[in-house]
Amino acid sequence: MRRIAFLCACLFVFGVAGSSAMETRVAFLAVGDFGVGGLREQKTGRRMQLYEAKNPADMLVLLGDNDYTRNPSLFRSYWRGSFGWARRSGLRVAGVLGNHDHSVGGGRYELGLLGMPGPYYTRRLGDAQLFFLDSNTVSDRQTHWLETALQSSRAPWKIAVFHHPPYTCGGHEGDLHVAHRWIRLFEKYGVQLVLSGHDHNYQRFTARNGVTYVVHGGGGAVLYPLRRCPVSYPAQARRRLEHGFLYVTVSADRLDGYALDLRGRVSDRFTLSP
Repeated sequence: MRRIAFLCACLFVFGVAGSSAMETRVAFLAVGDFGVGGLREQKTGRRMQLYEAKNPADMLVLLGDNDYTRNPSLFRSYWRGSFGWARRSGLRVAGVLGNHDHSVGGGRYELGLLGMPGPYYTRRLGDAQLFFLDSNTVSDRQTHWLETALQSSRAPWKIAVFHHPPYTCGGHEGDLHVAHRWIRLFEKYGVQLVLSGHDHNYQRFTARNGVTYVVHGGGGAVLYPLRRCPVSYPAQARRRLEHGFLYVTVSADRLDGYALDLRGRVSDRFTLSP
């Protein structure tokens, strides 16, 4: 695992000195709705590269709408120019498909470059297991796969990643297919964090039945204004109309999430316990 941090017993751990435990920590960056091409995409990639140089990560997670150009050749060129640094720096890359990706041949042209063995799959990262899903097609087959994968997971942390959020209060409404089919599985099998894109802004909802939902589609596309949420939604803890990305650190007994703007400034942070 790349740059796993070992915290020595001589250091303060959560304010307590002298602990004999050694803590393993991993981290990942996440960005959604970034595939606009040109200078805007390059700016996002460059800002993330600069941030990662000071805040090491092990994986780059892509939340969908990785390509708005609808041109596979342009996509490959823009990706390498904006995010090629990630693999060169040793980060694993894993992503999901958004609706813009799916509209061109089902997004198959993106899979190899973005480290995707298929539209849905799972990856282990330290104490976390990430479940990458295809919210373009919430099928019986995928839902059965998801339940089987969640049920068999022994990871302390379970994180679901897909494009269309079940809760969002901006330019889009929450995806009813995701809400009806998958939320019950997240709650039943102990998923603690759900990450989505699609709405071009940042939103974090308070945990419902143990699950925290975060939307970040501010990777580079034109921002969508925020609006009032339906009363049936979990309460919103934080909302921001800004471009940016996420940084998430995971150890055995805590998860810390940070929303950052394109200057690298923290606009929201949250901590979860398993």
